[in-house]
Amino acid sequence: MNNQPEAREPSATSATVAGLIADFLTENGVRRVFGLQGGHIQPIWDQLARRGVQIVDVRHEAAAVHMAQAHAELTGTPGVALVTAGPGVTNAVTPVANASVARTPVLLIGGCAPGPQANMGALQDIDHVGMMRPITRRARTLREPDQVLREISEAWSVALGDGGSPGPVYLEIPPAALRAAPPAGVVLPEHVRRVGPRRVRADGAAIDALVQAIGSADKIAVISGRGARGTGTELAGFLDATGAAYLDTQESRGLIDAAHPAYVGASRSRVMGDADLVVTLGRQLDYQLGYGSPAVFPHARFARLSDATSELTDNRRGEVEILADIAWTLADATAALTRAGHTPDTSWRDELRASHVDRSERHRAALATAPSGSDGRMHPNRIFDALHDLKLTDPILIADGGDLLSFARLGLQPGTYLDPGSLGCLGVGVPFGVAAALEHPDRPVVSVNGDGAFGLNAMEINTAVRHGARAVFVVADNQAWNIERFDQQENYGLVAGTELGHADYAVLAEGLGAFGIRVDDPDDLVAALRKAMDNAPAVVHVDVSRDAVSPDGGKGLGFVPEYQALTPWDDREIDRRNLPDHD
Repeated sequence: MNNQPEAREPSATSATVAGLIADFLTENGVRRVFGLQGGHIQPIWDQLARRGVQIVDVRHEAAAVHMAQAHAELTGTPGVALVTAGPGVTNAVTPVANASVARTPVLLIGGCAPGPQANMGALQDIDHVGMMRPITRRARTLREPDQVLREISEAWSVALGDGGSPGPVYLEIPPAALRAAPPAGVVLPEHVRRVGPRRVRADGAAIDALVQAIGSADKIAVISGRGARGTGTELAGFLDATGAAYLDTQESRGLIDAAHPAYVGASRSRVMGDADLVVTLGRQLDYQLGYGSPAVFPHARFARLSDATSELTDNRRGEVEILADIAWTLADATAALTRAGHTPDTSWRDELRASHVDRSERHRAALATAPSGSDGRMHPNRIFDALHDLKLTDPILIADGGDLLSFARLGLQPGTYLDPGSLGCLGVGVPFGVAAALEHPDRPVVSVNGDGAFGLNAMEINTAVRHGARAVFVVADNQAWNIERFDQQENYGLVAGTELGHADYAVLAEGLGAFGIRVDDPDDLVAALRKAMDNAPAVVHVDVSRDAVSPDGGKGLGFVPEYQALTPWDDREIDRRNLPDHD
């Protein structure tokens, strides 16, 4: 006897609000959404599934939003996540904040309590919008069925940067509104059509001002960020025309080939110290760039180029500030320099490039000889040496952790790159890897994680298995929150609450249906990684030494200095302000 209830014909049809939302999303190229199911969002969940949209169902709502962020980072189009009401939404708060700080377009659709039950203690009822408003570009409850599609269309534009910076938007829709069918003719076709980012061209006077600033400078540095993504061709032409030295950042790694003569990443400190004109491209002057302070950039004037005001005026005003499409601005400036007969002086850049190449070669060689610790475990840099030896073609590389991230930024080979970003939101490594592997199944995806960071979303290995996301997740296991443990040792003399102890992440992977392998000998790393690539999704558990001090750990990041993120910059800031030492 079959005791299962008989299936009923769904009430939601393509004429319902849920169906119209699904129509809008598919019209805007959405082929994949990320979420965790709940009754409040079932109508739209159903309609997306019926249209063939892949629903990547996760094990925790935070992972869904992280995956949506990674999707947006890799495609330039908003990532879409769906979560149910109450804890579904509250679990999404931290990753929404991460997308906000990263200025990444994400559409989060949440559930909410039915209107007639509002303020009565309904199931999973809490003020979602009040929580989301400070960390989103827009947060609204959409109760009127006739207006939902218009609101969705507007929110999509806001996420892409209309009226400010790109970033996440949050919309919640009661179940009754999702099931409702607006009267024929009320929903306008314009609210279903594809919506893209707006592009604005800089006026001639702004281009002339930029050209004049370039002409009066001797040592030009270009620093790129989020807003420069997709401008590789125009940026390369601009670098050739200006003779500028080029620094990428975590937001823009892989934008320019490391073989380009302007690429001088290993000479970063000297670039910042010597440049007399710094051109920022869609990049905030945040802590990673010393806030643009004269303590870090002692000789620099600034030219700020961005398509978003948040990357135009923060911390240092530009002698030139251009709010316009960056690719067009670079192309127009290059053309103007050519018309003016500008001949770039590359002597400073050439000197920096030679130093960069030398330092890079020495660092690459040092990866292979990084000594084991007193505990007999290998140095984390041996992981990056092995990844170099794999000679991956067009990889997507992800780093997650505190201590491990510091090693990874220097150790990973050039390529498409993602990491937690300026918020320092650990736990992105596995969700980012899943999203990257689903979006680019033909490219190798390697996510390198500290053991602490890996634990935050380790269950998403199961999501990778269920959805065929063929990523390799490397876990560098030093059994500690090591950057904090080092700070405790150095500055407090007591280690407390930073020990993680033994865990077998390879066995965990196997228990979740993935391939797992554990490595304690650096000579076995390359073979283990190759085996993992052949059997992905896979976890490679690598025993590493906690004795290795990361670059950021050694510069005081864990200590949290007063004026700058790193102690050397903080010392210079104290000198600049003529303040007494605050050790």
